[in-house]
Amino acid sequence: MEKKRNSFGGSLGFVLAAAGSAVGLGNIWRFPYLAAKDDGGLFLVIYLILALTFGFTLLTSEIAIGRKTKQSALTAYGKVSKNWGFIGIIACLVPLLIMPYYCAIGGWVVKYLIGYVSGAGTAMADTGYFTSYISGVWEPIVLMLAFLFVTSFIVARGVNKGIEASSKIIMPILLLLVIGIAIFSITISHTDADGTTRTGLDGLKVYVVPNLEGLTIKTLFSVIVDAMGQLFFSLSVAMGIMIAYGSYVKDDDNLVKSINQIELFDTIVAFLAGVMIIPAVYTFMGREGMASSGPSLMFISLPKVFRAMGRIGPIIGFSFFAMVLFAALTSAVSIMEAIVSSFMDKFGISRIKAVILEAVIALIFGTAVCLGYNKLYFDVTLPNGTQGQILDIMDYLSNNCLMPLVAIGTCILIGWIAKPKYVIDEVEKTGCKFSRKWLYIVMIKVIAPILLIILLLKSLGIFTLI
Repeated sequence: MEKKRNSFGGSLGFVLAAAGSAVGLGNIWRFPYLAAKDDGGLFLVIYLILALTFGFTLLTSEIAIGRKTKQSALTAYGKVSKNWGFIGIIACLVPLLIMPYYCAIGGWVVKYLIGYVSGAGTAMADTGYFTSYISGVWEPIVLMLAFLFVTSFIVARGVNKGIEASSKIIMPILLLLVIGIAIFSITISHTDADGTTRTGLDGLKVYVVPNLEGLTIKTLFSVIVDAMGQLFFSLSVAMGIMIAYGSYVKDDDNLVKSINQIELFDTIVAFLAGVMIIPAVYTFMGREGMASSGPSLMFISLPKVFRAMGRIGPIIGFSFFAMVLFAALTSAVSIMEAIVSSFMDKFGISRIKAVILEAVIALIFGTAVCLGYNKLYFDVTLPNGTQGQILDIMDYLSNNCLMPLVAIGTCILIGWIAKPKYVIDEVEKTGCKFSRKWLYIVMIKVIAPILLIILLLKSLGIFTLI
């Protein structure tokens, strides 16, 4: 099985695929919102520090586990230590939960992209447009199915012809769109009816300049937890993706170099996602508009901004949703690959059969997510105090409960059972220098588990200090 395993053609293919996984909806709608909520520059500084320490630790561990075991998450943990295979089961459940609602949201993005192509930009900026669309029965399901089909097609083509080849095409286009929209965002200005003028540069200052006025220990901890939670999305850790991708990395590739490149690429794009959105929303909607998060930011607030831009609005709107679609697609591919590779390794089935099995599962639960806004609607209060329905429940279980559990388990397994040397030897086996070795040891054994336990307790509504 290991001899037949595919591998990336080179380190560039791996880096682009891993970066494509990292650059998804979490970066585009969650990162800017958190940055705006947590006083911009302070969040950015803490995020950068955590990315180079906490995020680096989890990313390195998962990629090294994947390459050393040549297995996906479902079976890799059991190879590290036979009594710890249960972590692999939890890690496989995460993408299984995420994939259905990610495809549903992907369908929403397709709807808005089609809308800007057909000239419906003005209508999409109306307050009730988004709610009216997701409350429909058939159209959200059809577009979810279309997004799922394209994702399945890419994954079915395999590591080289599917994932790597698509990443080499999509990622450069995605990066160009992100840079272009970010530059445009900081050059705009708008004057309200009362004569108040705001510019993109004003919004950029709000985003990047730390505001320490009134900062308390409680606030600081809240920002740290927000930034730490965002790293799961930004680096695609604790969901089996990086273990699967790591298993396709050749033994003679320089892991240190690849990990550094993934960190750099992700941090740049996450930062630029904020530059794209925060200055534009601030310019046309003020600080009030920046309070929007999740779907309301992307599908309600931003279309209003694009409409306010006048003639150039539809062009910017189309470019933005094209970029979002590319980002969503690269992430969906990685999420599905984490599941497909696990099915292949565990059950010994072909890639095509594994893709079909996962596509059917995603279709069933994705349909339930779509119907959760109409036929299957109900409202529930989650342990973290937020209101939600089917999509929110699946998101809460995967992101707030299972992902911290997987990360805690990984830290305990590598830090105390298999020992950090397990990962360090894998990283250094090509002769490359692991310059952050001692930082890695301290993080994996002590600091990361403590931070993760705090994050988990906060998510469960137990730790209320922050």
